Amino acid sequence: MTSRRIRGAAAAAALAAGVAACSAPGGGADGGDGKSAESVVIGVATEPDTLSPLLGYGKDGNSKIFDGLLARGADLKLKPALAATLPKVGDGGRTYTYTLRDGVKFSDGEPLTARDVVFTYRTVLDARTNNTAKSELDAVKDVRAVGDDKVVFTLKYPYAAFAARTVLPIVPEHIAGKQDPNTGSFNTEPVGTGPYTLANWSKGEKLTFKANPHYWGGAPKVKTLTVAIVPDDDVRATRLRSGDLDGAVLPPNLAATFEDDKDRRTYEAKTYDFRAVTLPTAGKVTGDPVIRRALDAAVDRRAMVDKILDGAGSPAYGPLPGDDPWFAKDIARPHDLAKAKRLLDEAGWKPGGDGVRVKDGRRAAFTLLYPSGDKVRQDHALAYASDAKKAGIEVKAESATWEVIEPRMGRDAVLAGFGSVGDPDFGLYTLLHSSLAGDGFNNMARYDNPAVDEALDAGRRGQDPAEREAAYGKVQRELVEDPGYTFLTHIDHLYVLADRWKGLTTQLEPHEHGFASGPWWNVEDWQPKR
Repeated sequence: MTSRRIRGAAAAAALAAGVAACSAPGGGADGGDGKSAESVVIGVATEPDTLSPLLGYGKDGNSKIFDGLLARGADLKLKPALAATLPKVGDGGRTYTYTLRDGVKFSDGEPLTARDVVFTYRTVLDARTNNTAKSELDAVKDVRAVGDDKVVFTLKYPYAAFAARTVLPIVPEHIAGKQDPNTGSFNTEPVGTGPYTLANWSKGEKLTFKANPHYWGGAPKVKTLTVAIVPDDDVRATRLRSGDLDGAVLPPNLAATFEDDKDRRTYEAKTYDFRAVTLPTAGKVTGDPVIRRALDAAVDRRAMVDKILDGAGSPAYGPLPGDDPWFAKDIARPHDLAKAKRLLDEAGWKPGGDGVRVKDGRRAAFTLLYPSGDKVRQDHALAYASDAKKAGIEVKAESATWEVIEPRMGRDAVLAGFGSVGDPDFGLYTLLHSSLAGDGFNNMARYDNPAVDEALDAGRRGQDPAEREAAYGKVQRELVEDPGYTFLTHIDHLYVLADRWKGLTTQLEPHEHGFASGPWWNVEDWQPKR
């Protein structure tokens, strides 16, 4: 992904990911504008509940506090991190052996050993640990240490994507092993092997990180990294404009206001991030398969891309973007309001006096929640409601905080965001498998389709690429016939940052709400401009 200036109306949407911000003047190299090149402030829309990998933090890599056995480069290819090399795979894909890098220490100075790796994985997989991502490691039968520097994973079945799961951050047993993983102080006072250590966390305001003097990858040039919590898009733009922030991830209309700013650069990242409406099966209206299919036909995805995203994205016909090699090409479908009306008519949903359809005395109406302060989701929700109304379905868009939304996810629709990179199993299994229905943010729609479950299991366990492709093709086609979500758009991410550093790039990004995505994914490698 390359950097570019914004021209015209800005060509990207970025939502619920991180934002970078400028530091106050202070010690260290001067970036040429009176501000320190050794300090960076990154603003994000939300803060994590925990900084412990045992509860899911940093599980997809790029944590600034921790490292995994492997990491991903700019091209997302796996590379050694805490492991000295890529794993040796044996027994037909059922064993993975990692040899640890020499000389790695935790930020408290204690050495990393194989026992720390074993402790981390066993604790994550322990049923008593409140980690909703443990299903991602379902294939693991056992993990054991061989001496101080070797770890062997034994799998229940060959899992083609397993190596990519070992970006999971490793924690120190000598600290975390003495605590309850669910309630211990490690959740807010983490110790890792990563390039930074946590210096301070003011909940709801900011987190401050300092360079780790024991970092095995070399001392970062950026010595202080501050993450500001800035939930509102407009506030981020205002703070960026005032000079309080160094950068921001912004929706197109706000990003466009910086198009003539010569001191900032814009970075656009392609993503797997999509917006969709969850349609809870328990809902009296959203649980009706005909309502779901009608909404799928009624929604004008292309108009959303053009008008809301200003072209910086693509229509979402399912959870995988159209340029993904696993995308089933035959599922792309047009906006078809006539089909939506026909489906509803045939199913007995007849127009009422106010234009809203009625069946057996029940109006075709439901509430759609979206997080307050999120302009792009708000615009999606309003456009969705407008499209639904044309078909005779009343959707009442309502903003709320996540504290309000979460208890209602089982019965009310939500304008949600999802998307994972690396392998189709990573995003589709947690989104759709019935065994995860209502498990936190997993399978928010409580979707339950036996054919989809079977295909997801086949895709997870399969080794032959053709068989896996067939399995994920089946998943996508089933979602057309039996949609548990209305897929709307895939969103590109746009970042505007002060032009004070070298080495900034972006990766192909997931739906990421934390510190991992954006041009700061490799902030430890940045170099100040001279």
